[in-house]
Formats: sequence, structure tokens, C-alpha cells
Amino acid sequence: MANDKVYLLIGGAQGSGIETTSYVLTAALARRGYGVLSNREYFSNIVGRHSYIQMAVSSEEIPRSHTFPVDFVGAIDAETVFTHYDDVREGGYLLYDKDTQNTRLIQIKSMESELAERLKERFQELGIELKLASLIDYLANNVGVKVIGLSYRAVLDKLRQKYGLGLAQLQRYRSSIPIGVVAGLMDLDIDSVVYGLSKRFAGRQKIVETNRFLVTEIMEEVKELYGSPLKLEKSKLDHDELLLVSGNDIVGMGKAVGGLRFQSYYPITPAADESLFLERYESLRADGESKGSMLIFQTEDEIAAITSAIGAALAGVRSSTTTSGPGFSLMAEGIGWAGMNEVPVVITIYQRGGPSTGLPTRGSQADMLFSIFAGHGEFAKIVISSGDHMEAFYDSIWAFNLAERYQTPVIHLLDKFLANSITTLPVPDFSSIRIERGKIILEADKGPFKRFDTSETISPRPVIGSGAITWYTGDEHDEYGHISEDPVNRDIMYEKRTVKKLELIDKEVPPEERVQLYGSTDADFLLVGWGMVKGPALDALRELEGEGIKGAYLSLRMLNPLPSEYVLGILEKFGQDKIIVAEHNIMAQAAQLIRMNTGFQIKKQVLKYNGRPIFKMELADAIKLLLEKKEGRVVLKYAK
Repeated sequence: MANDKVYLLIGGAQGSGIETTSYVLTAALARRGYGVLSNREYFSNIVGRHSYIQMAVSSEEIPRSHTFPVDFVGAIDAETVFTHYDDVREGGYLLYDKDTQNTRLIQIKSMESELAERLKERFQELGIELKLASLIDYLANNVGVKVIGLSYRAVLDKLRQKYGLGLAQLQRYRSSIPIGVVAGLMDLDIDSVVYGLSKRFAGRQKIVETNRFLVTEIMEEVKELYGSPLKLEKSKLDHDELLLVSGNDIVGMGKAVGGLRFQSYYPITPAADESLFLERYESLRADGESKGSMLIFQTEDEIAAITSAIGAALAGVRSSTTTSGPGFSLMAEGIGWAGMNEVPVVITIYQRGGPSTGLPTRGSQADMLFSIFAGHGEFAKIVISSGDHMEAFYDSIWAFNLAERYQTPVIHLLDKFLANSITTLPVPDFSSIRIERGKIILEADKGPFKRFDTSETISPRPVIGSGAITWYTGDEHDEYGHISEDPVNRDIMYEKRTVKKLELIDKEVPPEERVQLYGSTDADFLLVGWGMVKGPALDALRELEGEGIKGAYLSLRMLNPLPSEYVLGILEKFGQDKIIVAEHNIMAQAAQLIRMNTGFQIKKQVLKYNGRPIFKMELADAIKLLLEKKEGRVVLKYAK
């Protein structure tokens, strides 16, 4: 019987080709029309430490979250088996290298000592010898895991015999072994796998050919021995075309469609990949003719990144900069300057674990309050957050529209989980996209211009080079931009930049665009969250509904200004005992934001801050636990 959903995990040393394995399989599955969500977890080193890919594949929908246990664990090295031995379900499949079965836990020097100690304690409880062979025997005979043991050396030797490859070259093909096993278990056709290989190794036909031989040999052997127990039903997704994109990619695409002309960046994980993606398309052409261009500019530091982006915005182009927490910290003064001078600049932040360097390659949602209050003094800024890849695409355009319409910095909050997740995605509806440039003036009469005209909240904005003479300074200024410390002028300018703008945004942007309610207000409980909590939240709610527990989810998309009255109205329909907040931070920052803006206190919290994503199964369990209490906090711990 075919499956409607399959969960996979493939692990190995960082730098061993895990990312290639993920890309090839994701592309192959996408070509078959399946929905795929693939997330990469990795240490903050270049090579050597444990890395793994987690994939959710569905014939019925595009997956929104990951969960455990999985149907298949593919191990390129012994460390992966030790680390993920309890992540594979009963009746699931484990691939391992038989040549490593004598490896002892103590021999794995790349494993963190804390994990090694926990494994020792657990193995002693279970009566497992600290050797891979003993662990494999336990999984096969006590847990019911179906073990696929292959001699990777023998598999690669076939490749050596056919193509005459050297030892160093052969080792690069270890990561292709799980591709062959997955292809066999899922009954993928070789043409789809070759499609994935050709996309990954475009222009390198020899590599495609050798991989095809290797994958074919393995998948035929696996199908002969095990059949195809993880085969999916025929895809029911109703899409003529599917994009295959990472979070970094889709944000870059959104910016390009939205009219981006200048983006600055200083390389930082996990933000840099967006700018690297855009650099490949700096010149936009159609039918052989230039239709405009983007300048993607790597600066010497983040201070230069924000200030150069501000300069480009003053010159009249749609401008942004992209960074992560430590870089954003350096941008605070520049953002304040943009607020003082009402500059429409977009700052895209991919949140990661902090403070300081923190967890450079792990996820977080701890920068919300910092983003809202970044920059000393008070001035209007807009902060938005995206809950999935499609939202991120449209929000990247929305951010530019908001920035230019209200002449204010816009901070677009994303995170590592979105940045490093690859998914299949329907082609966006381009007919729904609107570009709003606000009160921009590209050509003006020569002479002094009241750039900060106080007769209206949003002043006309002549760009540098328009002919108008304008003055910009970090000091308080009058309508022309000249420095002024007059107290009456200060009151007028301060109110214009701050309260009046926020009131105007609150009035003009519909609350339904700023928060989104999934489900109805007659549900048994309300889950509140923001950003990439959306996927596991909606999946957890669906799972709970199958158990007779009906929930709704309130996704916060515009965090500042928050549509306070609208949010409060929804919260009051449920009451405190029926509301739970879920976030990737320790302080429940969304709950704090809501209390600050509405006075409503959310007393039930599900939090996770160990750098790993929230998984569907742990969120569902936490919700059930909290529904039995009047208040409380559950900290999610699942991590590898």
C-alpha cells in the first residue's frame, strides 16, 4: 500500500556532501510532483562536525513542518547512527555502512562531549555495548527497525572498476549512496534522479553519469531485497509548475520582482546566501534587452551596509540590506539616522541564536523586541514577519511598498529555519502584485525644497538628483532639513515622525493583512505565534482536531505597529484560560508585545530556545498539557 507522506533524515559529517544529497532528492521528488520540505541542521564549522537533512515528502500537500520519529534514517558515517538511533520509528528503515560496525562511541572525536555522555548513560540503561554493531543489533531485534547494511567500500569499488576513479575521488560519492537507497525504497524512477543530478551538476556530465551508475546499482539491489515500502501515492497536488527554492532564494526573488535596485551586505550566516543568490542576477534582461539592473554590494562591515543602503534610498532606488543578529546590532545607529530623515530602507534580518556570536547556524526568534526598539530615541518603524516561503516572497515586496509609502525603515524578520529550508512552491500570482512608491518625486524644480513639510504626515520626497535642493542631518531639523533645536519645532517634527506616522499606518493598513486567524473563534483554544512557528502550529492543530480537540491559530505578521484593538478583540473571545503562545525564545516576546499593546496577559507559553526547530509532535503534546492547566510554561527540548 502506497503512503501519502514520508519523513526522511540523512546525516553525515559537515562537508561530506549532505547538502548535495538533499538537493538531488528534493529535485527528483519535486519533478514527480510531490510536495517537499527539507531543512538542514549543521554546526558552525566548515568541515567535520555532524550535519543532517530532514525531509518531509507528501503526495497530498506541500509539507509545512517536520516531526519525529521518521520513516528512514540514512547514515553516511557512524556518528549519524549513534546520534539518531532513536529517531527512526518502529518498522522504519536505517541505512548504515557495514564497514563501520566495529566503531566505538569513544572513537568519534567530532561528537560533542555532552552528547557522548548522555549516550553512554542511555546505552548503559538499555544494556547496549558502546559499539555500533551492538546498537544496530538492538535496533533490529528490540525496536523493530529494518536495518539496511551496505559495505560502502564495496559499493564504491564497483565505481572504481567501471570508471577508474582514485580513492580521493571515490570518497566524494559516499553521499550518493543514500540517494540510491531512498530511490529504491520510494520507487523513484532513475530519470527523476538524473534530473536532480543534472540540476546540481549542470555542465558536468561525467559526474552525472558516474552518479547515475552508482544510484542505479543501489536502487535495484534495494528494491530486490526490500521492495519499495516507502513508495508514495501518485501526486494529488494541483499545480502545473512548482518552484524549488530555499528561504534565501525566495526572499531574493521577491525583492527582484518588487523592484530592488540596490542591496548591501556583509557576509554573515544565515543571511549571506540571499545576496549571493541575487549576485547571479544583477543584470536583468528580457528578449536580449536590458530591463534594468540590481547592484548587490558587499561592504567592509555592517555599518557601511546600512549607510550605503540609506544613501541608495535617498537617491531614489528601492534599497535594502540583509543581515543577522550581530550585524543588526551594528546597524542600530544607522537605522536611527534613517528614522530621523524619514528614509524608506528595508532591513532583512535572518534571526539566529544569540546573544553575541551565539549559535551562528541555529535558529531563533529572539530579535523581535530588539527590532521594534532598535535605535535610540523614538521614531516610527515597521516590523513585519513571514510565516512560510510564500509569505516571505510577498512580504519582501510588501516591505518595499510600506517603506516608500510611509517613508520609514521597514524591518523584515525571518530566521534560520526559513533561510535553510528548501521547499516546493507554486508559482506566485504575479497579477496580484502592486508596486506602491508613495510620494516620490523623480524630477523637481531647482531650488530649496521642504523635504520635511509638516502640513501633512507623509511629505513629498524628491530624490537626490531630482533638481530639488534638500538637506539631511542626524540632528533635529526644520522642514528644509536645517539643524534646529527650537522646542516648538522639536515637538512638531518628533510627533510627525513618530506618533502621527504610526497612527496613519494603523488606520490605513487593514488589520486582516497584519494578523491572520486560522480557524474560528468558537474553537476550544487559541494558539498565538509568529514567523516559522506557523507550519508546526497548523499541523499540530490538525493532529489535535483528529483527537477531538479543536484549535485556532493567530499568526502575527505586522509586529509594529500591532493592530491592538483587532488582536484584543480576538483574544477576549477566547479568554485567558484558552490562549497559548508559542515562540522560539525564552522571554515569550510575542506575549510581552501583546501585553504592552493591549494589556492582555497570555499566561500559557510553549517556548523553545535550544536552536532547533519546533517539531509538530512536541508542540501538539505541549498544547495538550497546557490545556489541562490554568497557566504554565512548557519548554520544548527535542534536539540532536
